[in-house]
Amino acid sequence: MYSPQSLHRWGITHTESMERLAYSQALRDPMAMERANLLNMAKLSIKGLIESALSFGRTLDSDYPPLQQFFVVMEHCLKHGLRVKKSFLGYNKSLWGPLEMVEKLCPEAGEIAASVRDLPGLKTPLGRARAWLRLALMQKRLADYLRLLITRKDLLSDFYENSAVMVEEEGAVIVGLLVGLNVIDANLCVKGEDLDTQVGVIDFSMYLKNDIDDYRSEERNGQIAAILDQKNYVEELNRQLNSSVHGLQGRVDNLEKSNSKLIEELAIAKNNIIKLQEENHQLRNENTIILMKAQQQLEVTQVDVDVELDTYKKSRQGLDEMYNEARKQLREECQLRQDVENELVVQVSMKQEMDLAMKLLEKDIHEKQDTLIGLRHQLDEVKAINVEMYSKMQTSDDGMKQKNDMITRLEEKTNQITATMKQLEQSDKDLLSQTRTLAMSFVKCASADTEHQYKLVKDISF
Repeated sequence: MYSPQSLHRWGITHTESMERLAYSQALRDPMAMERANLLNMAKLSIKGLIESALSFGRTLDSDYPPLQQFFVVMEHCLKHGLRVKKSFLGYNKSLWGPLEMVEKLCPEAGEIAASVRDLPGLKTPLGRARAWLRLALMQKRLADYLRLLITRKDLLSDFYENSAVMVEEEGAVIVGLLVGLNVIDANLCVKGEDLDTQVGVIDFSMYLKNDIDDYRSEERNGQIAAILDQKNYVEELNRQLNSSVHGLQGRVDNLEKSNSKLIEELAIAKNNIIKLQEENHQLRNENTIILMKAQQQLEVTQVDVDVELDTYKKSRQGLDEMYNEARKQLREECQLRQDVENELVVQVSMKQEMDLAMKLLEKDIHEKQDTLIGLRHQLDEVKAINVEMYSKMQTSDDGMKQKNDMITRLEEKTNQITATMKQLEQSDKDLLSQTRTLAMSFVKCASADTEHQYKLVKDISF
């Protein structure tokens, strides 16, 4: 926004120099003459509007003649040097194009542009441009919006010729003069007014002066000076308020950033909670699956143990029968001891076969021992699984107590199976020692009947 000192400088010193320059250029360039005329008319129109509004003493409306003439002059200034655009209906010059660009340069102007587009009575681009000028004046931002527009020469080149008022320095002077309109208040009814068909004709009789008007203008100039002083004070207060508003806006931005960070952290925490809940649910499902697998493995192991027990019982029963038969044969062989001594050489070879049979028997026993070791490893794995399941079950809910009881029963069954396996191992060891004792006694008490002894040793071996 322009300060009062800059307004004073633009209104007197710079304006006079621009008038002299414009007059010298107008002698050579008709477009320069048009710009000078439009600048003078804008100056007279703005000055007359401010003076009459201050003497009027209340809010201006649409029927106020100086205000109507101001809009006509501004329309001529904005139309000067507009490029002709070809459309389907012919050639036209539209003010709405450059004014609509203000919305992109200043987001605050978007409200005015949206209001203009929503007006139902406007059908032409010229009507929209006239409505936009009236709304910007009521908002007291007309000078600001046009100042943003004239600073973008690259955008204006699409709508204006190089010698247009808005492109040359006269446009900056007119924008500087528009700042003074912020001291007046206007209440314009844009919705009910026919802006499409209005004829913009400048009434020069309003700006013709006489001596009485000069005297009145001097009085009005004094009033204007007093009002401008008040305006300077108000603008200074406005600057201070703007600075405080910017400071508060910075604080608000910082609070919004911190709030957004907290919201992001909260979202992350919620996502972590959801992930932990999903992992907890997954672990519970895995725990259930592991329990089911452990139960299945225990059932399979129990079936295998039962089968092994049945096999062991059958094999022990056969060994008992073989033992009884061997005892009977040993009694018979005691009677044939004398014959066995005569055929000692033959018994040496029989002894070698006996050793082979003993090795086969030991190999069978070792295989059973390996089987028992494998069963022990399986039992250890089952114990480890039970221990792990027990440690996991301690952190579970109260509903896991029944499963702990089940694990305890499984451990008891496992201990029983272990005790049974130890008994089986002990019985195998006893059986091996008895078999070796029988074999040694058989060698000592061998008889002369070689074929009968060989058959007996073979039966004992297998």
